[in-house]
Amino acid sequence: MAITVKFFASLREQVGIDSASRPCRDGVTPADLWRDVVADRPLPGNVLVAVNMDYAAPDQPLKDGDEVAFFPPVTGGAA
Repeated sequence: MAITVKFFASLREQVGIDSASRPCRDGVTPADLWRDVVADRPLPGNVLVAVNMDYAAPDQPLKDGDEVAFFPPVTGGAA
């Protein structure tokens, strides 16, 4: 099973890659994928996760061909 993982904004800078394709076992979750790719730091609690462009929980089981994206928290807006 292969999963595409993407990192955006400051996470891309911290991790040092913008995307990768990873072979994964059945039942892997975004949190598992983070640990596989970013072995030296835990998944921050405020990181947003999307699976196939829909927000998802870090413990959502993934399927072959899924795309997982990690985003830093979003702030800003009109005052």
